[in-house]
Amino acid sequence: LDVAALAAGVREGSRAAIARAITLVESSRPDHRVLASELLAELAPHTGGSVRVGITGVPGAGKSTFINALGVRLIARGSRVGVVAVDPSSRRTGGSILGDRTRMGELTQSEQAFVRPSPSGRQLGGVARATRESMLILEAGGFDVLIVETVGVGQNEIAVSEMVDTFVLLTLAGAGDQLQGIKRGILELADVIAVNKADGDGESRARVAARDLMGAMRLLLPGKDVRRPPVLTCSALTGAGLDEVWEAVLEHRSHLRMGGSLAARRAQQQQDWMWAMVDAHLEDAVRETPSVRERRASLEADVREGRLTAVEGADRIVRWYAQDLQRPG
Repeated sequence: LDVAALAAGVREGSRAAIARAITLVESSRPDHRVLASELLAELAPHTGGSVRVGITGVPGAGKSTFINALGVRLIARGSRVGVVAVDPSSRRTGGSILGDRTRMGELTQSEQAFVRPSPSGRQLGGVARATRESMLILEAGGFDVLIVETVGVGQNEIAVSEMVDTFVLLTLAGAGDQLQGIKRGILELADVIAVNKADGDGESRARVAARDLMGAMRLLLPGKDVRRPPVLTCSALTGAGLDEVWEAVLEHRSHLRMGGSLAARRAQQQQDWMWAMVDAHLEDAVRETPSVRERRASLEADVREGRLTAVEGADRIVRWYAQDLQRPG
């Protein structure tokens, strides 16, 4: 693989090069990881200029349909839209249907958009292991709006907030009362909240839900000088309210930039990314060390059948890994 040529193709906006680059950074092969690191270093000077938005919400909130409708509107305004759509992987088979593209039909057909579905794998927090890298590749490819759609699992889906400038929570009427709203977790990290499916018979319910959420945010974030996320209603089906949601995203980003927080947020995200990569590399290294690889099957059987506790098993794995590190050569 010619990394320089691939990087040049990405910078030129070649869709084939962008797809190949994302496939490279998603690979877990050690030789591919080395090449991916070289590629990202080549592309780094050409990143950082996009509006980065994370979209999360419970399954059924209409995230994919929302992104499709919003993306089409943004393209009509002259933007190029890159989407990383994370699809849940089966815990039994490891497979993933990667079906988000089917709900983004208009967006996927546009030359001004690039939609990349990615399996979540073992990664927690609603994102995929290479989501950050995929975002940087799309930025270097000239996409000025980046949208990350998370798996949609609930209160603990907060990893995307550590990757984007603005974190949008898409919710539905009937998703809970004010008590549900003030639960710590995803709500206190949201920068913009939108109640979707505010159309037809659901419009009045959506407005009631938005009012309840505004009350919840006053309890969750008290004080006169505290910025509370705006709570809006919208319909991905009719397009109502989508412009207001996007204006709220831009207003939040402007608020960060004027206060100097945007650069600080991205710097903190780089630091967090570094440690996330360390964790990922260490896990791979432990699994592939000779002593662990040779004894893993029998150890896992002992834990499953109760001959060892999980704590004892973990201690043995760490001890075997440390012993392998101390061996010469």
